[in-house]
Amino acid sequence: MAISLRLNDEDTTLFKKYAEIHGMSISELIRQSVLERIEDEYDLKAYEKAMAEYRKNPETYSHEDVARMIALNEI
Repeated sequence: MAISLRLNDEDTTLFKKYAEIHGMSISELIRQSVLERIEDEYDLKAYEKAMAEYRKNPETYSHEDVARMIALNEI
């Protein structure tokens, strides 16, 4: 699928130089940037959900506790 993007001259120059410095095409730069933005938003939502659950039940476990729990489940 092809997507068209309109940029002013200043943004075009900035994008081209940034892509060139990082050894990628403008298409790769835009694709990678959008994917990173989506991933960041997904991570933030996951964090917010985890924190809400933690606030409801702030109990934590050490690595040793978790190892024991896993070992008990394997029996």
